[in-house]
Amino acid sequence: MSDTTTLSAIEEQAFQLSRAAIMLDQAKADRSKLEEALELNMAVWVALRTLITSDGCSASSQVVENLIRLANFVAEKTIAGAAAATDASIDALINVNLQISEGLLEGNKV
Repeated sequence: MSDTTTLSAIEEQAFQLSRAAIMLDQAKADRSKLEEALELNMAVWVALRTLITSDGCSASSQVVENLIRLANFVAEKTIAGAAAATDASIDALINVNLQISEGLLEGNKV
């Protein structure tokens, strides 16, 4: 990406969700990185939740409610911590991130 390229808030969140998914995937192989990956993922979801609940958000109330439910799911898995994380729960977080990232980008197209 060139220095003159800027991302919209939605594109930035999609990028961050993908980045967190990659970190989570890498942490499955190296569990010493899992706590950091979970923390990053939580921070991304807090930012996304803030974005979708702001006054300027044009998403439908159903989309906002669904994203809030997903944010709560992510928080629940993160609070449980790395010790409670199974490959299946990590995969669930990865899949949610990638699907929401894709959805954000699709919805952001003109």
